[in-house]
Amino acid sequence: MEPRFNLFDSPTAAKVAKRFYNAGSALEGSTLPKALRELVELRVGQINGCGFCVDAHTKEAAAAGESAVRLGLVAAWRHSTVFTRAERAALALAEEGTRLGDRGVSDDTWAEVREHFDDDQVGALVCLVALINAATRMNVIVRNPGGSYEPGMFAGLSDRPVSA
Repeated sequence: MEPRFNLFDSPTAAKVAKRFYNAGSALEGSTLPKALRELVELRVGQINGCGFCVDAHTKEAAAAGESAVRLGLVAAWRHSTVFTRAERAALALAEEGTRLGDRGVSDDTWAEVREHFDDDQVGALVCLVALINAATRMNVIVRNPGGSYEPGMFAGLSDRPVSA
C-alpha cells in the first residue's frame, strides 16, 4: 500500500500537523499514565482501521512497558481479564467516543470514568480520544500505512518552527 499524499509536503497541513502534535504533547504533562494513553490510542486506531496508528501506538505502548499479551488483547478487552477497572473504563470511553453516531458516550461509561479518574485525567482522556480520532482520520484518508513507525520518531516536531 502506497500513501496517497504526504501531509508534510503541504505547507498548510505541515503547520496543522505541528500544532496538532504540540496539542497532543500537552497530555504528557497529565497524570494519566503513558501506557494507558497508548492503549486508548491503540484501540481508537483499531476501530478506525488506521494501520499507521495501530503500528505507532503498539510500539509506543511496548516501549512504555506494556506486555505483548495485553497489547494483543486490546481489541478484545471486554472479553479479557488483563485490564483493570480503570483501564476498562478508559477503553469504553475510547470506543464510545469514537463511535459517536451509534449512541454517544453512555451515562454508565461516564460514571465509570468519573469513578476512576480525577478531573484533570478525565479532561486528558476526553482530549486524547478527540485528538487520536482526528489523527486516525487523517492517516486513513491519505492511506498512511503501518509498519515503519519507530518510537519517538515525531519528537522533533515540537522543535520545528511554525510560521503563521
